[in-house]
This record gives sequence, structure tokens and C-alpha cells, in this order.
Amino acid sequence: MKGWPGEVQIEADVIQAEQEAAQCQGQPIEQVIFDFGNVLIRWQPEMAMVARYGRKSIEAMLDDSRSGFYRANDMMDGGATCAQARDWVAANCGSPWDAMFAYYCDHFVDSLAGPVPGARMLVEDLKAAGLGVWGLTNWGAELFHHAWDGDSFLHRLDGVVVSGPIHMRKPDPAIYRYALDQFGIQAGRTLFVDDKGMNVVGANKAGIRSLRFSNPYGLRTALIEAGVNIPQVQ
Repeated sequence: MKGWPGEVQIEADVIQAEQEAAQCQGQPIEQVIFDFGNVLIRWQPEMAMVARYGRKSIEAMLDDSRSGFYRANDMMDGGATCAQARDWVAANCGSPWDAMFAYYCDHFVDSLAGPVPGARMLVEDLKAAGLGVWGLTNWGAELFHHAWDGDSFLHRLDGVVVSGPIHMRKPDPAIYRYALDQFGIQAGRTLFVDDKGMNVVGANKAGIRSLRFSNPYGLRTALIEAGVNIPQVQ
């Protein structure tokens, strides 16, 4: 199985207002909270591996049922160290996956491929329109600096919550509530944007409208249709 355990299918680039978020329908969007990986910056784990591993080995590593790769990443997102996650892979999945996971962590910087096209300008357009712009990301504490130091446009966000240091992670509704409290913003006037359906569901459970991101055009169009005054794509 390639991809994250627990993922659910949610229509892309459509604002979701289910469960506790249903009461927010019709309220203006004044705040936008962005996920990081593959929403603001590109994360391609295979790119960290290509110097030492071939295509077939990398494809096998990305099969979580064999390698535990995504479950180990989930552990780091929830506060585990790289060493603890590697030891879990060794104990539960064995060789060669433990060595490959260790190599991935050691060369994690190579998995980051720069800003998602259009993301930097969307952040700037939202700020120019007077909206608050925030970040809420699942990311291991040891590895987050590679993203933060590598893409300076992230510093334009008004605030950021990172899962690893606080030992909470999406899609647990508690981390969304924690982020709202840290940012001092209201759930009912906020939109959360993430590339994973399960995290969209988690945000709805916390009373936040949410959108599963697939491309910058779809997100920009959804925001404009919701009444956010930003430039349209020509």
C-alpha cells in the first residue's frame, strides 16, 4: 500500500463543511491555515533516496505494508525521534527497510523540492487582501528546520504550529483547536487547506471548514467563490 494509512477520499478543491463545521456555512473566510508538505512546499521522499537506491527499491520502500515507511513518518510527526522511528522499523519490518529509513532521515533535505508552484504568490495575495495566513503542519521536530531554513517565504506566515514538538498531530481534532488558540483566531471564520482527505475530516471535526488541495488554480478559485477578494487567474 503506497501512501498514508487511514487516508480517505475527499473531493479535491471543494470547501468541506461537515460535522462541527456545518454551522460555519455562509460565514466569511478571514483566516487561512495551510498545511506545508505538497501544499506550500513540495515533499518527494523518493528524491532523498535516488543517490543510493534504484527505482524498484524506492517503489518498494513507499509500500507501507512492506516497509512501514509512512507509519514511521507518522511516529516522527507525533514526537518520536528519527532514531526511535528507525528502531520501530527495524523491530517491525526488518531489513532492508531499517537501513533505507535511516538513509532517508540522514538525507531528508533532498526530499524537499522547493515551493509548490503558485503557493508563494497565493500567500502574498491573501495577506494583501487582509486575511490572516497561518501554518499547521505534521512534521518531525528534528527535520523541520530543513523546510523552515530552505524556503524563506514560509516566514511570511503569521504563525506556525508544528506537530512534532507538541506531540500532537493531524487528524486529531485537538491539534486544530490548539492551533486556533495559539493563533487567536475563530474556527468559524477560518479555512484549513491540506492535501490529505483525513486531515480535512479532522479539521471539520474541530469546527473548521476545510479543503483538500490538489492544485493552486482549484484553491484560488474556491477562495474567490467563497468571497475572498484576491486576483483571479487570467
